[in-house]
Amino acid sequence: MKPIQEVLPLLQQPRNIFITTHHKPDGDAIGSMMALTLFLEKMGHTVSPVSPSEVPDFLAWVPGLSKVLNHEAEPRKVEPAIAAADLIFCLDFNDFSRVKGMQTLLSSATQTKVLIDHHMFPKPDFDFGVSEPLKSSTCEMVYDFINLTGHNALIDEQIGACIYTGAMTDTGSFRFPACTASVHEMIADLMRKGLKHSVIHEEVYDSWEERRMRFLGFVLQERMEIFPEYSSGLITLSQEDLQKFDVRSGDTEGIVNYPMSIAGIRFATLIIERKDGIKLSFRSKGTFDVNAFARNHFNGGGHFNASGGQSSQSFSETILCFKRILSEFHPSKN
Repeated sequence: MKPIQEVLPLLQQPRNIFITTHHKPDGDAIGSMMALTLFLEKMGHTVSPVSPSEVPDFLAWVPGLSKVLNHEAEPRKVEPAIAAADLIFCLDFNDFSRVKGMQTLLSSATQTKVLIDHHMFPKPDFDFGVSEPLKSSTCEMVYDFINLTGHNALIDEQIGACIYTGAMTDTGSFRFPACTASVHEMIADLMRKGLKHSVIHEEVYDSWEERRMRFLGFVLQERMEIFPEYSSGLITLSQEDLQKFDVRSGDTEGIVNYPMSIAGIRFATLIIERKDGIKLSFRSKGTFDVNAFARNHFNGGGHFNASGGQSSQSFSETILCFKRILSEFHPSKN
């Protein structure tokens, strides 16, 4: 993969650009995709932003979102969009398997592919790009890319709102260690350009439906287990649980973090029985590497303190397997 600055000459004239992100997109995925979309449009390019799946309701307000195609719902519209592209930008993922149903379409595309991502161990499938696991978010990296082009002045309130959304959500409202001085310097620049940070926080965190709030109460009361001897917490959600509360895309966002708010807990896990398989999310504090944990035990990966995995076992078997590993591994001692 060549350095991303070498792609800049390809952007000196109008291009058709296809931008996509990972399946089940979060705030950083949608924020980075829309920030780059709006920026490249201001540079004179024609841009097709595509999400592999539905965008969560709590991100419905994001500027420019009406431009986004949902591949699961509109595959026939996505195919001509990628066929017409001169460049393909891949944001917030570094492995084509992360786009699920779009994997064949993306991997078979012959156009130049550009990576902007902050996850570990990128696959060698990209022509140009940047991969920086120590960065707070892909949105911060899109901001860096905009500065690299020399067009920081093109960042307006809408682009700033997109960037802020990803930085805020991926840093847990700026409390995680990855939130460095450069993140706050970026936000200061965005605020000088008109960013209304409190409005964005309200849109993301204070616009829940009653149904989702009652679901959270059920999760914490009925589906959270705490293992103080291992400094660990576990939340498990079955298909029956999801159906009971009409759980939608984005409704489980951030739930894995709740056990971490309990004193002494430094490792939290969420196991969800989804229609496409058993999914696991891991979070940690300090020196416990959940990226290695996910890779070693659950065919996953991600960041040092935030990662994900999957299981081919049944829901109940996965829970038993996890508890057995937990008892053998003792995260509190790592």
